[in-house]
Amino acid sequence: MSGRIFLLGDDIDTDQLAPGQYMKGGLDMLAAHCLEAARPDFAGSVKPGDVIVAGKNFGMGSSREQAAEALKHLGLAGVVAKSFAGIFYRNALNLGLPVLVADDISAVEDGDAASLDPAAGELVLEARNRTVRLEPLPDNLKPMLADGGLVPHLKKRFAAERAKEAGE
Repeated sequence: MSGRIFLLGDDIDTDQLAPGQYMKGGLDMLAAHCLEAARPDFAGSVKPGDVIVAGKNFGMGSSREQAAEALKHLGLAGVVAKSFAGIFYRNALNLGLPVLVADDISAVEDGDAASLDPAAGELVLEARNRTVRLEPLPDNLKPMLADGGLVPHLKKRFAAERAKEAGE
């Protein structure tokens, strides 16, 4: 899926992604205010397939999984950053939101047309015919991400185990 790049800086925290004052309003409201402190136009202009590219320490702060959930709800293809806060990284993958590390994002510009291929570990900058190489996801996390996150992955795995035990 192709989209465009939203380029952000370092230290984007979970309160910017999921502002605390909107936590009781439900996911639709929370997503509508996603990143408004850092980029007021974000929630109103993001479209399915778009990609956030950011600097270091993306998702720092509290452990609220709603930060990753709001991004997924908005239809992002994923997030590419120089580094992620550990809890955000795992929350995102558990929810089925691709998060990949890029050592060098200097080739990326805000608004670039791009496509993210998590399986190949590539961010393709279409208009400039360039590819940003990303650190590959660990092999044990690839099937979980492909299944849409931890819960769908476990449901699939348990169903396969039950079918095997039943002799199917």
